[in-house]
Amino acid sequence: MANKPISMLQIKRILQLLNEGISKREINRLTKASRNTIDLYAEKFTTSGSTLEELCLLSEGALSERFINPVKPTALDPRSEDLESRMNYFLGELRRTGVTRDLLWREYLKEVPDGYGYSQFCDRISIHLERSELVMHFDHEPAKLVQFDFAGDNFTFGDATTGEILSLPVLVFVLPYSGYTYVEVLPNAGQEQVFRAMGNCMDYFGGVPISAKSDNMKQLVTKSNRYEPAFNELCEQWAFHYGIALVAARVRKPRDKPSVEKGVDLAYKRLYAPLRNDVFYGLADVNNRFRLQLDVHNSLPMQKRTYSRYDRFVQDEKPRLHALPADSFIIKHTAEAKVQKNYHVILGEDWHQYSVPYQYHGKQVTIVYDCTEVEIYLDRKRIALHKRNYQRHGYTTLKEHMPEKHRQYHEMRGWDGPYFLRKADEIGPAAKETIDRILASKVFTEQTYNSCLGIFRLAVTYGNGRMESACKRALSGNHASYRIINNILVNNLDLLSLPESTLFSLPSHENLRGAEAYT
Repeated sequence: MANKPISMLQIKRILQLLNEGISKREINRLTKASRNTIDLYAEKFTTSGSTLEELCLLSEGALSERFINPVKPTALDPRSEDLESRMNYFLGELRRTGVTRDLLWREYLKEVPDGYGYSQFCDRISIHLERSELVMHFDHEPAKLVQFDFAGDNFTFGDATTGEILSLPVLVFVLPYSGYTYVEVLPNAGQEQVFRAMGNCMDYFGGVPISAKSDNMKQLVTKSNRYEPAFNELCEQWAFHYGIALVAARVRKPRDKPSVEKGVDLAYKRLYAPLRNDVFYGLADVNNRFRLQLDVHNSLPMQKRTYSRYDRFVQDEKPRLHALPADSFIIKHTAEAKVQKNYHVILGEDWHQYSVPYQYHGKQVTIVYDCTEVEIYLDRKRIALHKRNYQRHGYTTLKEHMPEKHRQYHEMRGWDGPYFLRKADEIGPAAKETIDRILASKVFTEQTYNSCLGIFRLAVTYGNGRMESACKRALSGNHASYRIINNILVNNLDLLSLPESTLFSLPSHENLRGAEAYT
């Protein structure tokens, strides 16, 4: 076929053979190019104004410009120059709320009546937008930076212990040099949980990189700014504790932290997806499974590479990480509270009440608390210490804090442990064991009576048969309560068969009571 496109190598070979004086018939046999194609390029070479020897010295690019894609001079269009001079203004205006291309085009035509039509106007803007969206490849230094951010989608799972369907936030950390990744599911997105996860990440890496870059998350940044974002005081304390520099990405600029954006996508594919149908027993179980999947992810060979993220991390990054601090970073919060008439103070963050000795009712006290402990002070003297309880609107009461008449409260109401156990025995053995566990769950037993009453009301609503089945399922977990039984019944989990492997018997222990304790 005449004028069939040929490769640059064929063109150079034709030029070389013509320069050597080889006949066109022989050139046709040697290059497989058609006679018409050889004639075409021979004419181009002859009329180029250069000798064949001079043309043989040209590079492939120069030959291409002269004989394949010659640059044709075009007359400058005044409209084009005018539109280009206005382009920065148009691009800036498009970032403003409510501004559209149609509006800008109409304003443009008022100033330039013979300007471009709408289609060409939009095409020109699109070309500039595409240029502005070009991305740059960065070569990261080992152990210099960790990027982290929340995954856009929570991890949703069914908690077999409580019967609840939970949807919890997930924090993803990535070392850009190696791609080594750490992922943790949090009970909530509060500041305290974020800092705890950040510390867990450093423990997982076994050291501390030079800097950490996050999104402008409210848990860390008090004021967003492209050049000098303001981190809150607690964040500064954490950074000082670990000896790490904090950096915040620009607002709504995900490409400032592309490694963690890619890490989030991989977390969906390699953690969320493989575990989507699994049964979990609490948040700790979820994070344990995530850790196993994470080890698999970090050990997989990287695409088009002969090594894994773990290999690259161990070889190049881990030796360069700074040492971990000797102690963990613990957030201590303080709050002022007044001791109520029920000799409890309310920790407003959880809306949970903690007891103090009843003699201090009406006093103004200071609550000092962290993730695990709650301390209550009066005039700098500690008057109570509790393990922190996150149950909202719940009570944590020590028996020694109560006046004597309150210790005998169960006698005043006429209820006691044997009474509730007898009523539970009328429902079935599983219900009796559930009530027994609930009675044993508090140091001050009468605090469990409302839970017991609530369970008996559920039995009236759903029937003894379903109540017995719900109790069997609840006993397969580590904790039994009214809330768990209610969730099982509301979600009809008691109607599902319970795998034999999940059943277990209650171990003998001196602190667990049965019916014989009340006879």
